[in-house]
Amino acid sequence: MTGALIILAVTVATGLLLYLLQRFMPRRRESADDNNDSSTPPANAPADEVCCGQHITCEKDSLLVAMSRDIEYFEDEELDEYRGIAADDYSDAQIEQFRDVLYTLRPEEIAPWARSIQLRGITLPSPVKEELIMLAAEARQSN
Repeated sequence: MTGALIILAVTVATGLLLYLLQRFMPRRRESADDNNDSSTPPANAPADEVCCGQHITCEKDSLLVAMSRDIEYFEDEELDEYRGIAADDYSDAQIEQFRDVLYTLRPEEIAPWARSIQLRGITLPSPVKEELIMLAAEARQSN
């Protein structure tokens, strides 16, 4: 009988310990994740700081970081009709329309054009997106 009471006491103690760990450990992890959010740069980071190399794209001139939310057009108003189309659902002729605009841009217009496309809710076709990334990298290296 004492053996059964010991097993019961150990089981209850283990259950209580697991309950407490489950109850309080996620809060610590959540607060640690909030403090270590790498998507936002530190407030004291200098604006002219060189890229750290820890990200696929430099946060300083990332295509996603926009100084303003104003949409700028690059004589590409016809692309607005593709709003809401998935990247893999474009026809060859539609892909060529995107390429025509992309390859007529000057190097300094590539990042603003990509930002404009994103702000307008247009998803680039997959092949054009890859070409855009290559051209943006080339433009960044030449600067």
